[in-house]
Amino acid sequence: MTRKKRSRKPGSEGPAVYTDKTRNQIDRDGLQRKKDRKRKGLKSGSRHSASEIEQVRSGGQKKDPRIGSKKPIPLIVEPKKPLTKQERRLNAEQELAMLENDAQLMVLLDRIDAGEKLGAGLQKQVDQKLDRIEQLMKQLGLLDEAPAVAEPKSTAPRSDEDLLDQFENMAFDDFDKE
Repeated sequence: MTRKKRSRKPGSEGPAVYTDKTRNQIDRDGLQRKKDRKRKGLKSGSRHSASEIEQVRSGGQKKDPRIGSKKPIPLIVEPKKPLTKQERRLNAEQELAMLENDAQLMVLLDRIDAGEKLGAGLQKQVDQKLDRIEQLMKQLGLLDEAPAVAEPKSTAPRSDEDLLDQFENMAFDDFDKE
């Protein structure tokens, strides 16, 4: 097997592919390559002239970055005024309205009503929001406390001594006030 050494001469790899270009096209390609070579890198002295170019573009004097804000800084911290009862009520009303109109909470409640089991994280989130709604309603006085279920009175006959004690301890003065 003979070994043929590769040479750098054109045509050593096989027949050359010839494309017919006009002199005009060759000149244009050469000029384009020359422009590309010329534009490599930054212009000389760009480190110093860049700030001048920006200053000219801005159309005036550039602000010195070393000079800070002219805004006065308070030297004494004033304590915050506590919110008035009316402002707290307005804030609570706004928060309650926001929670009641929460679309995500409504979707989760609908899922619970449908009998679907929520994950621990979603259930915790629903519980927190419902607890907050209950707190706000208590704060605003909107929550009607359901009367506690009274124990049914026993109809068993009482002893005579119990009835006598109840009669003696009865406050008759309280009946006039009603």
